[in-house]
Amino acid sequence: MRINKTGRFLLFSCVLLGAAGCSNFEPWVKPYERDRLADPIMALDTDPVSSAYIQHVYEAREGARGGEGAAGGGCGCN
Repeated sequence: MRINKTGRFLLFSCVLLGAAGCSNFEPWVKPYERDRLADPIMALDTDPVSSAYIQHVYEAREGARGGEGAAGGGCGCN
């Protein structure tokens, strides 16, 4: 299959434009935009207070076995 002169030019232009798009890579999220991502409404957890309590109880319970790596004797008094 032969490509004529116009086809080669178009192919070269597409490759050149595609390569130019990768030349100036910047971070997707700028430091001054991160406060929007830290908004509580963006959190995956719907009730962070309850989840923190449940996690604390789980760590206290499993601390005796070494489940989470937390210190404690399993009595919940840490």
